[in-house]
Amino acid sequence: MANLKETNRAGDKSGQASLSVRELAELGGKKLVYVRTVLACEVIDDLVDDDTGALIDIPGDTTLYSVHSGDGQRIALVGDRALAFAAARQHEMNPVSVH
Repeated sequence: MANLKETNRAGDKSGQASLSVRELAELGGKKLVYVRTVLACEVIDDLVDDDTGALIDIPGDTTLYSVHSGDGQRIALVGDRALAFAAARQHEMNPVSVH
């Protein structure tokens, strides 16, 4: 395991390691998923009711939680952080937060 105090790829000695998207995806395998906050206005085109096809009316400043696979692909979008983690675990995935 890399020492987090070593210099990262950018030459920064801040103590933070940097990983490529591929390395991040390989780190957790297929069962690791990442949960991060997004604003509704950032994902407005994806806020469509699956049954009716109608656009879901939600204020643009509403905080949502996006669940991503290791390669960065969004696999879920929910309105509650606890629900994002619970849904991932229910599907036998291991969720972690990203900032």
